[in-house]
Amino acid sequence: MPHMTDLPHWERPHFKPGGGDARLFYKVHGALGGGLDLSRTRYRCAGIPDGIDIDRHAAGSDAFAFGLDYTFAKELRKTALNVYEAAVAAPHAIVLRGEIADPPDLDYFRDVIGVITALLDAGGVAVFDPFMLRWWTPAAWREQVFEPADAAPRHHAVILLSEDEQNPGCTWVHTRGLAKFGRPDLSVRGVERELVPSAVELSNRFIEMLAFGAIVPDGQEIRMSSWPSGWTCHHRGSLDDPDFNNVHLAIERT
Repeated sequence: MPHMTDLPHWERPHFKPGGGDARLFYKVHGALGGGLDLSRTRYRCAGIPDGIDIDRHAAGSDAFAFGLDYTFAKELRKTALNVYEAAVAAPHAIVLRGEIADPPDLDYFRDVIGVITALLDAGGVAVFDPFMLRWWTPAAWREQVFEPADAAPRHHAVILLSEDEQNPGCTWVHTRGLAKFGRPDLSVRGVERELVPSAVELSNRFIEMLAFGAIVPDGQEIRMSSWPSGWTCHHRGSLDDPDFNNVHLAIERT
């Protein structure tokens, strides 16, 4: 889609080609049977990006039910039960899904955010992002996603802390969500308790760098003052890895 000069341009200042295709998957529940007023100025949106399909599904379909089970919806049930109940009771679900080939900027992401915000204004009651394993309430979406008026990568990737079964007594620090930017997620195993805050800081730095287009060479050494020496980056996994739904960058002690 050509660059529209009357809309804000979301740049990728670290972009290098060949990093990967951006993959997006969002689902909006609500009473969404009518037309959509996709105002360019109100929603900072040039339309549905090429490569993204939008489909409506009725309540009772498999696509509608996806994400409403306890595992995915646990946090929403706990923090916003009324929104969960509204999502379950909604008559429709709109799914936006597709790929953007090796995007040199983040205008596609700006446009998708605009479309979802317009859907919320048109009767949407909740947004599901399976890459993050997160349901968004309309209020949280507007505050953390739309109102910042920029890509805000840290709002679109989640850092998870899990027990590291491969290294007993240690934490596995890993991310989900960077598929939306066409970049690998992160996996840091064997993190000792005192290093967990540094691993989170490291992950946040990588989220920003990768989302804005950087490519990390295989074997790249980690250099951070609060992180010990001797750790390097290695590309691992596949797009169908259930832990990430993405390839990942393993940060390993060598």
